[in-house]
Amino acid sequence: MDAFFSLISASDLAIAFGIALLAGTVKGMVGFALPMILVSGLSLFLAPELALAGLILPTLVTNWMQALRQGGGAAFASLKRFRLFLLAGLVFLLLSAQMVRVLPQQVMFLAIGGPVTLFVLLQLMGVPLTLAKPTPRVEVMVGAFAGLIGGISGVWGPPTVAYLTALGTEKSEQIRVQGVIYGMGAFALLFAHIGSGVMRLETLPFSILLIVPAVLGMWIGGMLHDRIDQRVFKQATLIVLLLAGLNLLRRGLML
Repeated sequence: MDAFFSLISASDLAIAFGIALLAGTVKGMVGFALPMILVSGLSLFLAPELALAGLILPTLVTNWMQALRQGGGAAFASLKRFRLFLLAGLVFLLLSAQMVRVLPQQVMFLAIGGPVTLFVLLQLMGVPLTLAKPTPRVEVMVGAFAGLIGGISGVWGPPTVAYLTALGTEKSEQIRVQGVIYGMGAFALLFAHIGSGVMRLETLPFSILLIVPAVLGMWIGGMLHDRIDQRVFKQATLIVLLLAGLNLLRRGLML
């Protein structure tokens, strides 16, 4: 524990708890953005490596809570329905991960942030962009795109949410599908950073401690989610997605 407290002070830990509570609440309500909020908030006062380590276990736990909220049968049904999206995403994530060293991340952040921001702005302006019943080809193409940018940048949430929103996915299923998709990615993230050394004995306690406020936030956000209707849920999702898109553009422009 002495090694742990040499990395973070008690006051910084309290602030980190507040950020994790906020991140969990947002995720519980709209289904995503926990890693984005955590890494953005924690990086303001902690070393980037410690911020990354801190989000790994809360991300893993909350995603599987989200995926299994309506039970294993419902999670399996969502897995079956979006199997082409998931399979294409997994294949292209594994392939594109090999490109990390040769393709500038700024390029990918701009390539993701631009279309996502445009999609959200058009939706908020009332311009309909929907996919009533996508063909298998469309599902594979969107899944491949999400996996492609996920392997390079570690950001696969915004295109996934944009796709589910365009489908008009019912709010409970949208939350559940996101949990399944991100939960599988969170396992990969954990093992990748055990190998990289980001997740080690000194940083592990921080990640474990952040599970508590993140789960509490998920509970609060889940109650808010249950109280809002489909229209309000879509608006809330679009607002969070807009913030995510603008944040990606900001990161892409910061050379």
